[in-house]
Amino acid sequence: MAKPPTVEDVATAAGVSRQTVSNVINTPEVVRPETRDRVRRVIDELGYRPHAAARRLRTRRSSTIGIHLDPYAGGISGVVLDRFVHALTEQASERGMRIQLYAARTPDDEIARMQELVTGGEIDAVVITGTFHGDPRTRWLLQRGIPFVSFGRPWGADDVADPAHLWVDVDGAAGTAAATRHLLETAGPRIAFLGWPRGSGTGDDRERGWSEAMTAAGASGVRLTSEDSVAQARAAAASALTSDGDLDGIVCVSDSLAIGAHLAAVAAGRPDLPVTGFDNTNAAEALDISSVEQLPEQVAAGALELLMGATGSVVAPRRTAAGEAHVLVEPRLIVR
Repeated sequence: MAKPPTVEDVATAAGVSRQTVSNVINTPEVVRPETRDRVRRVIDELGYRPHAAARRLRTRRSSTIGIHLDPYAGGISGVVLDRFVHALTEQASERGMRIQLYAARTPDDEIARMQELVTGGEIDAVVITGTFHGDPRTRWLLQRGIPFVSFGRPWGADDVADPAHLWVDVDGAAGTAAATRHLLETAGPRIAFLGWPRGSGTGDDRERGWSEAMTAAGASGVRLTSEDSVAQARAAAASALTSDGDLDGIVCVSDSLAIGAHLAAVAAGRPDLPVTGFDNTNAAEALDISSVEQLPEQVAAGALELLMGATGSVVAPRRTAAGEAHVLVEPRLIVR
């Protein structure tokens, strides 16, 4: 079995001292950019991994990232965050970092829990999920200078050109636009959108993808509304199918709503009415419903890239290699 590379191996290959390698890993800001880039390339090429326990003792940091564990609420679409947390844990381990899960039921509870963990030296950084307009968690973290990245953009701010904080998200508009174009090409021009009540950043973004794709095609369709409930979605879709039997397809904001729409179509005698969901859950697959796959593994990789860069620790906010403060993952339409 090959011996894993050591810090000395990295130093020799990069033509620098052992201390310089250590600085690149632990305090990269003190190393000249060209030297830092060269050392990081060698680290990647050799597959070197710093010893996490030794690094914790040396830097007096926990090498731990905290993330909120959402309360179990049942339903269909929660599996996406489960996959994200699992991927984040695996990929953080590969970087010599650990993940600390913590529970909280409200944003205020989460702030209190983050305060305990940071004050106690149990975590160095935070990943938050489910951002929303006026999110108090991001404001609290920014005011205290705590390194963090959100799974979800800073809604209501210029989140691309001048973002308030580091963020990674799935391009929901791109996903629903792809679903809409597919139905326009394969089913017909009368494509409805079944979404959540307006005001949800995520939901509004997904609706935008449908609207822009319809406009580009010179088509028009009805906008239906439902909470994230199979029963409510079924009722909304059934009402639309009764009043407008000429619908060619329905693009849905989530798999829960897609399942409701599919059940309504079956009950209306239109079992072949094409419906697309969002999240690509096992339930959608079991019912043979097309859906948009969020690729949470890529989201996790983006979150760690923003927090840590190619290697090193989470001492200060980072940006991607392209100098950006966000990562937007384009989802993939799964056609069934």
